[in-house]
Amino acid sequence: MKQQLSIIKIGGNIIENDAELLKFLTLFSQMTTPKILVHGGGKKANQVLQKMGIIPKMVNGRRITDAASLDVAIMVYGGLTNKKIVAKLQSLHCNAIGMSGADANAIQAHKRPVKDIDYGFAGDIDNINSDLIANLLNLNITPVFCALTHNQKGQLLNTNADTIVSELAIGMSVTFETTLYYCFELNGVLRDFQNKNSVLKNIDSDSYKALIAEGIISEGMLPKLHNCFHALKNGVKEVRIGNLALFDNVNTNYTTLVL
Repeated sequence: MKQQLSIIKIGGNIIENDAELLKFLTLFSQMTTPKILVHGGGKKANQVLQKMGIIPKMVNGRRITDAASLDVAIMVYGGLTNKKIVAKLQSLHCNAIGMSGADANAIQAHKRPVKDIDYGFAGDIDNINSDLIANLLNLNITPVFCALTHNQKGQLLNTNADTIVSELAIGMSVTFETTLYYCFELNGVLRDFQNKNSVLKNIDSDSYKALIAEGIISEGMLPKLHNCFHALKNGVKEVRIGNLALFDNVNTNYTTLVL
């Protein structure tokens, strides 16, 4: 029987709110099975860009990464956000190590080819170094990945954190029974964004397509759910989307995705 592995992506207001972040990290540190954390940091990056007089550019929920935006992403994701999280985990007795895709060649990617849109220094993932990551887990070390990959030619690339967590889950599912969590400030995927309690508790492939057609799943949720179903089709056991209630054994008010 494969060992259980939880891979969790946090984003949104959880990262920006120190109290909520500490609540999450406390719950995360108490998980007794192997675990991996992936984080974004787009809101903080946008704040820094705006202070520099640069207007962040987004298309279909994805960031356009020019050279200046990449530098800010490296500073915010790989530095400020990542190291704060790692330090807090150490204080909670979780032996974490902060990583980008370049560290120990963990995640290799290539610069996204220009088609209809030039995404700049955006990375599309080629390979997950699952053996390396498994070795860290076996040493009881918890990897904390930021949203940066590399092309093995010295170039760092901004890569969507939802994509990173999905590809990590796929790569690790060969040797682990992997559950993927997307944890943010909402209760789950909502039918009505104005009603925070209108959680869609179960979404399968057919209802997913219908929800897109209805416009219920749109903008930033589109790439998130695309990555979820990609993971399910490639060996990941289960995907859950919600807030901190995801880690409450009693609460079931979150979204579960199945094929």
